Amino acid sequence: MELGACLDRVRERRPLIHCITNYVTANDVANLLLACGASPIMADEPEEVEEITARCAGLCLNLGTPSRRTIPSLMRAGVKAGELGRPVVLDPVGVGASALRLRTAQELMARVPFTVLRGNVSELRALAGGQEHTRGVDAGGADAVTEAELERGVAFAKGTARCTGTVVAVTGAIDLVSDGEQCVVIRNGRPEMGLVTGTGCQLSALTAACLAASPEHPLEAAAAAVCAMGVAGELAWARMSPQDGNATYRDRIIDAVCRMDGAALEKGANYEMR
Repeated sequence: MELGACLDRVRERRPLIHCITNYVTANDVANLLLACGASPIMADEPEEVEEITARCAGLCLNLGTPSRRTIPSLMRAGVKAGELGRPVVLDPVGVGASALRLRTAQELMARVPFTVLRGNVSELRALAGGQEHTRGVDAGGADAVTEAELERGVAFAKGTARCTGTVVAVTGAIDLVSDGEQCVVIRNGRPEMGLVTGTGCQLSALTAACLAASPEHPLEAAAAAVCAMGVAGELAWARMSPQDGNATYRDRIIDAVCRMDGAALEKGANYEMR
C-alpha cells in the first residue's frame, strides 16, 4: 500500500470537502482539513446543502449533535453526493446512545451510498444491529479491540464492511480498516488522544479528503487517513513539555498534520494486512 502517496495527492489536488459536523468540533475539523491541504466548507442549512455538496469533491456527515434542522441537511447532502458519485463518509457519533441517533443513521444508510463508515466498535455494532454498549460517544470497555481480541476484531470489521457494502474504519487502541476482503491493522496513535475532544471528527474529515483525492482506492485512502492521524498523535505527544495539557496537545496534533508529507507518513505508519 502506498499510504504516503494518498496524503501527497491531497496536497496536490486540494479537494473542497463539505462537512456537516457537530458544533462541538467544527472549528478543529476545519483547521485539520486546512492542515492536510484540503479546503473545508461547513454548510448545514437545508436550503443550500445540495448546492454546496455539488461543488465539493467529498462529503463528511457527522451525527455528533443531531437536530430537527440538521437531520434533513444530512439526508439531502448525502443523497446529492450519491447522485453525483462523490465519496461520502459517515461518522455515527454515539449512535447507540439514543433512538434518534440510531434511527437517523439507519435512514441515512438506507438512502446514501456511503464510501466509508468511521467509528468505534460500539458505534458500528449498534449501527449493524448488535448490542449497544455506547457510553456517550465513547466505546464501551467490552468492545475494545486488543491484541488478545484482534482476530475477533478483524472478523467484525470484515463482516461489517461486507454487510454494509462500504469500507469500514474501526478506530480505537488498535485501528482496523477493511473492505470486507482485506483488513489493515494499524498500531499508531497515543492513548492521550482520547483527552482531546474531536480527534475522531477530525479523522472522519481527513478520511473524506483522502477519498476525494484518491477515489479509485477507498481502502488505501481510508487507511492513509487513519495512519496519518495516529502518526500525528505520536509526533505531537513527543513535543509536549511537562507543563502542557490537552489544549496544547490538540494544537500540536493539527500542527503535526500540517507538517506531514507522504514520506513522513510512510516512515511513521505501523500497519499490517490481515
